[in-house]
Amino acid sequence: MTSTLNRVIVRPVAGHIGADISNVDISRPLDDEAVQSIKDALHRYKVIFFRGQQLDHASQIAFGRQFGELTYAHPHDDTPPENFPEIYTVDPKRYEKKYGADFGVASRRRRYSYFTGWHTDVTAAVNPPAGSILRAEVVPEIGGDTQWTNLVAAYEGLSEPVKAFVDTLRAEHRYGGGYEIARSSSYAKVVQDNLLVAIHPVVRVHPVTGEKGLFVNPGFTSHIVDVSARESKAILDLLYAELTRPEYTVRLRWEAGTVAFWDNRATAHLAPSDIEHLDLRRTLHRVTLTGDRPVGPDGRESELVSGQEFGANHKVVVDD
Repeated sequence: MTSTLNRVIVRPVAGHIGADISNVDISRPLDDEAVQSIKDALHRYKVIFFRGQQLDHASQIAFGRQFGELTYAHPHDDTPPENFPEIYTVDPKRYEKKYGADFGVASRRRRYSYFTGWHTDVTAAVNPPAGSILRAEVVPEIGGDTQWTNLVAAYEGLSEPVKAFVDTLRAEHRYGGGYEIARSSSYAKVVQDNLLVAIHPVVRVHPVTGEKGLFVNPGFTSHIVDVSARESKAILDLLYAELTRPEYTVRLRWEAGTVAFWDNRATAHLAPSDIEHLDLRRTLHRVTLTGDRPVGPDGRESELVSGQEFGANHKVVVDD
């Protein structure tokens, strides 16, 4: 099934989520019709893919700015590329060089279940990014795929009584979520010195489409508030099992020049863990769109517990 919208070609690639976008060069300024077509595709398909694009840091930033204000690279990254503070470079070897070999070991140890690793970007902030744009520079010939899931479809898959129940719930989000970052690690110190904690609705009403979607994720959600620890775990396990159902997902095989653009308000994604035992290079670059405070079905906004809103002027505290 293929449709043409104002010259931009949109081809869905999975039953609930994902579409390939073609017939557009995103390294150049887009006209209003093309921008609107891409926005419409993003809101409908939640994550969209552009193939064979020729972007550098500057043109990736310029593309992103056509869809909103960009954030600083990342709440914990004090070394974005020089002159490009919006760029967050995703490269496991970079992390291990910065935080030591133990950073990668600890990360691998946490992956004890299929849930672990699924996340929505920076939901520890009271205003998580509205969207993320990830560009592949260097990718391995094998492995390294990324998966996304449709949180609206996951919510709609629940029974009506369960929907009515989770509509009333709120949850705390922080770095580490359901696991504890090793206190002795240098990364833990960066997290603590730049602490972000927020209380979000478990169900978020999308500010553009009005759709309801689950807004919990194993990467950042620590617990459901106002219930016991045992009840919180049971509720979250139920919701994590729903949002990671394979039929709600799409999987991307990266190539150099591939760009993925996802709606961070309606998706979670899973970074790859199948190449860590191989001596392979994988380098991607991300920019994120500044988001607003999530709103639940009852009209209540998210609450700030620690830190500040995440935006372009974010500063990373580095205390030696």
